[in-house]
Amino acid sequence: MQKWSRGVFKIILLILLSVGVYSFIGHYQNQNEIYEPQDFSVIINNGVEELSSEINQLVNAARLFKNEEISIEELQQQLKNTRNSFKKNEAALTFYYPEHIKAYINGAPLLHLDPFPIDQKSKSDYYTMSPEAYRVSLPLDELDTGHFRGKEKVIEPKGLQVLDELIFAEEAFEEKDHILQLAQHLQAYFAPIKTAVNQRIYFYDYEIAEAARLELIRIFSLGVTGFDTPGSLNALEEAKYSLIGIQTLIKPILHRLSKEKKKEIDKLFQKSVRYLEKNNDFENFDRLTFLTKYIDLLYEKLGNAQQELHIKSTALVYGETPSWNAASSSIFSKDFLNPYYYSLLNENEDSEALRSLGEKLFFDENLSNSGRMSCASCHKPELAFTDGKEKSLASVNGKTVLRNSPSLINAVFADRYFYDLRAQDLEEQAEHVIENHLEFNTSFEEIIHKLSQSESYQNLFNVNFKEEESITRYNISKALSSYVLSLRSFDSEFDRYVRGESKTIAKDVKQGFNLFMGKANCATCHFPPTFSGLVPPLYQENESEVLGVLEQPNSYKIDQDLGRFENQVFAEGQDIYKNSFKTTSVRNVEITAPYFHNGAYQTLEQVINFYNNGGAAGVGLSYELPQQTLPKDSLNLTNKEKAEIISFLKSLTDFEIN
Repeated sequence: MQKWSRGVFKIILLILLSVGVYSFIGHYQNQNEIYEPQDFSVIINNGVEELSSEINQLVNAARLFKNEEISIEELQQQLKNTRNSFKKNEAALTFYYPEHIKAYINGAPLLHLDPFPIDQKSKSDYYTMSPEAYRVSLPLDELDTGHFRGKEKVIEPKGLQVLDELIFAEEAFEEKDHILQLAQHLQAYFAPIKTAVNQRIYFYDYEIAEAARLELIRIFSLGVTGFDTPGSLNALEEAKYSLIGIQTLIKPILHRLSKEKKKEIDKLFQKSVRYLEKNNDFENFDRLTFLTKYIDLLYEKLGNAQQELHIKSTALVYGETPSWNAASSSIFSKDFLNPYYYSLLNENEDSEALRSLGEKLFFDENLSNSGRMSCASCHKPELAFTDGKEKSLASVNGKTVLRNSPSLINAVFADRYFYDLRAQDLEEQAEHVIENHLEFNTSFEEIIHKLSQSESYQNLFNVNFKEEESITRYNISKALSSYVLSLRSFDSEFDRYVRGESKTIAKDVKQGFNLFMGKANCATCHFPPTFSGLVPPLYQENESEVLGVLEQPNSYKIDQDLGRFENQVFAEGQDIYKNSFKTTSVRNVEITAPYFHNGAYQTLEQVINFYNNGGAAGVGLSYELPQQTLPKDSLNLTNKEKAEIISFLKSLTDFEIN
C-alpha cells in the first residue's frame, strides 16, 4: 500500500511537472496573460498555405497567358486574388520578415541596391543559416545565377508590385516571358518564408499586437494611397483584405477581452470593411473620413486592449529604443514617433538645461571662423527654421552654399541628413556644417578652445556634464541635438482635427487632403504623418527621389546638381542616384519658400504645376534623365484641385513652433 501510494505520488508528480513544463513552454510567462501561442501559429500557417496556393495559381496563370490559353483579364484577376491573399497575411509576414518581403515579395517597382550583397565564397554559409525573424535564406537557384557575384550592386525589382505594374500595363502582351519569370521568382522567393513560418514554434502576443497596429498604419499610409498598386489601383479592395487579415490574426487576443469590448472592436472592423466595400472609387474615396472614423479609431482601441491585457510593447520586452510609440493613441499623436530613436542622444541624458545649452550654441555666431555666422543664420525660427533664400549665404562674401536651406522642424525624424543623405546622424550633420569652408569653416577643436575661454559656457557645460572635461565635441553635439530634436511640429490645424481636438475643418482642406493622398499621388512619396520620405510603418528609413527638378520653372533644362550620386557614401555612386534628393517634409511649407534643393520654385503653385506636369520627363526630357522616379504622366489636376491641395498644405502650418 505504501509502495502503491509512493508510485501514485510519483505519477501525479510527473503529471504536474509535465503540466508545469508545458505551461512554461506553451504559454507566455505572465500571470495576467493566459493564451496559447500555437493559436497564432495555426492562423499564420493557414494563411501562408493559402497564399502559397495563390502564388502557385499565379505561376500557372502566367504560363497559360504566355501560351495564349487565357485572357489578360483572367491573369489580372488571378494577380488580384494573389495580392488580396498577401494582404490578408501582410501584418505577420512584414513584421517577422520585413527585409525579405521588401526585397523580393512586395517591394517598390524601382531599381535598387542589392539588400544582401554577399560574395560567392560565402554562399554556402548563407544558405545554411537557420530561418530568423529578420532574414531568411534565399532560394538555391538564386545563389547559382550570379546574384552574389559581389559586383552587381543595382538589381531589378521583383515581386507583387512589379507584377501589378506590368500586368495592368498596355505592354503586358509583349512582356509574357517576363511576367512568367517574375511569377516564378515570386514562387521561389516565397518558399523560404513558408519554411521559416513552419519551423517557427511560437508567435507571442506582444508581437502580434504590434504587428496588427503596424498594419493599420501601413493600410493608411501606403495602402489606400495606391503605393502598393501602381498598375491596378486596386488599393481599396486590398485594404479591405488587410483589415480582414488583422481581425483574423488577433482573434486569440480579442477573446481575452470582455464580451462587450471584443464585440465593440469586432463591430468596428466590420464597419471598416463595409465602408471600403461601399466606397470603392479610388479617386473619390474619402480618405480623411476613413482615417478619423475607422483606421485611427481601430489603432486607438487595439492600443487600449493591449494595455488592458498588460501586453508589453516589443521595445519594452527587448529593452530597445523604438522608432514609434506603441502607447500613442493616434497616428497623428504628438508622441507617435520617438525622437530619441533617431539621435545618439539618449532620453535619460536629455533635459531642459541641455536644450537651453543647445539653443545658446545654435544662435552663437562666435562659433564660426568669421564670427558672423551661426546655425540660425540659415535656420530662422520665424521661417520654420529656413532662411527664405534660394540658396543660403556662405561665410565667404558674395558666395552661397550649394543648396537651399531645409527646415529643421521635425528634421530629427530621419535616418539620414542633408538633401543628398550624406550624414548618418544629427551629430555627423553638425560636423559637416562646422568643417564646410562655405559655412562655419572651422573645427571642433577650435570651437572647444573658444568655449573653454568663456566662464559662462564652462558653467553651463559643467551643469550638464559631470565628467572632468565637460567641453568636448561629443557634448557639444549632444547639446545641439537636444535643441534640434525639440523642434517638433504635430499641432497644426489638420493634426488637431484628426485627433478630435477640433470638430470642423474647411471643405477645401478636406478635399485637398484626399487629393494629396489619392489622385495627386503626393503621399506615395510624402508619407503621413511626417509627410516626408520617412517610410511607414516603422519610420526607420529615408527615401530619396529623382524628380527631374528644372533649373527654373517652365524651363527645359534639368538642374545640374547630381545630389545623392555625389554624397561620397560607399556604394551610392550609382546612376540610379543621379539627381536624387531626400524627400523632405511638406509640413509648414506655407512659410518655407522657396522650394526644392535649388530654391528655384518661389510659390506652391509652381511646385504643384511641376508635379502635375511630371517633372523633367513630363516636359520631354526623359532621354536626359532615364532614372527619374517621378511618373512622367500628367496628373490632370484641375485649377480647383490644385487650389485645394494648397489649402491642405497650408493647414499643416504650425505657428506654435515660432
